[in-house]
Amino acid sequence: MAKEKTAVYFQPETMRKIEQEYKDDNCASKTEFIEKAVTFYIGYLRQQEEVNYLSPMITETVKAQIKGTEQRLARLLFKVAVELGKLSHMTAAINDVEDETLGKLHAMCVNEVRKINGIIDYEDAVDYQQS
Repeated sequence: MAKEKTAVYFQPETMRKIEQEYKDDNCASKTEFIEKAVTFYIGYLRQQEEVNYLSPMITETVKAQIKGTEQRLARLLFKVAVELGKLSHMTAAINDVEDETLGKLHAMCVNEVRKINGIIDYEDAVDYQQS
């Protein structure tokens, strides 16, 4: 590709910087250095445009992913609540538990769940009940 010749004016300080840097950048000439600098700057400007375009798209994609995850978790929690309800009703049907005992059980379970940070281990519950 043929190059075009054009007149470009720089401040003296800018020319001193070009003189100092073009060889360190492995450029054969100041022209090559300036062309690389201009190409880099154009890429930088276009990148800014792309960031302004892509940023809202990425945000919307992340929001959609989070919403989908929330919906899946809500469905799973619903299923767990149904199973827990079934277990609670079966347990209540076969056991005659007094209100005072039920209140103590509730308080004990609240404290236990706080202590174990919601991670329920069936084996630990069996050990507790057998001791």
